[in-house]
Amino acid sequence: MSGEGGEDGDGNASDSGWPVDLDGVVESVAATLGPNDRWNFAALGLFPDEPVTARTWGNTRTRRNFHREGEGYVQFTRDPVAFVEAACSIHERDDPVLPSADAWVRVEVGRVEMGESGGTQWERWALTPVESGVERRVVPTISRGRGAVIEGAVAASRLDVPSYDTADLLDRLAYFEGVVERCGSERDRVAFDRLTEHSGWKRRNESF
Repeated sequence: MSGEGGEDGDGNASDSGWPVDLDGVVESVAATLGPNDRWNFAALGLFPDEPVTARTWGNTRTRRNFHREGEGYVQFTRDPVAFVEAACSIHERDDPVLPSADAWVRVEVGRVEMGESGGTQWERWALTPVESGVERRVVPTISRGRGAVIEGAVAASRLDVPSYDTADLLDRLAYFEGVVERCGSERDRVAFDRLTEHSGWKRRNESF
């Protein structure tokens, strides 16, 4: 991991301590240390509050590890396969930062709120940057295929949540698959294939 500190994409120090500017809900990958001394990776949506917050839903590994360790690594990657593995499977590694991470930040976490929605318990966490690094700087591009992978992964992660309509989620996934086929890169197609394998959404679709 390089230690370039809290710098944004223009090479300037970020006043917030984050290595990127957060605007709107930003999808990231969080790594938390489990009781087996391996890092568990999961998708985590970041809200640009002051301080930055995120929610965990249900009794996930991320929630349990936040409670036990009080910290984790948040990272930003353009690799759709890495995002799908984090969002749709149990993915563990020995190192807390993905090889594909463009930037990362180690955060201390503290629960600030908890509640229940649609039968699912949730907890909101404040994330305070402690250390950060920028691995590579890139010129961003807009890809419909990659966007469809991300939205598909979010939809797939909700298939077992009672408050979401399964038929509606399956319709979304079928649409996103079509977008990836038309507009996606080879890496996007690999990512959506992994999403399909992990979630089994096509098998569920056959029962509707």
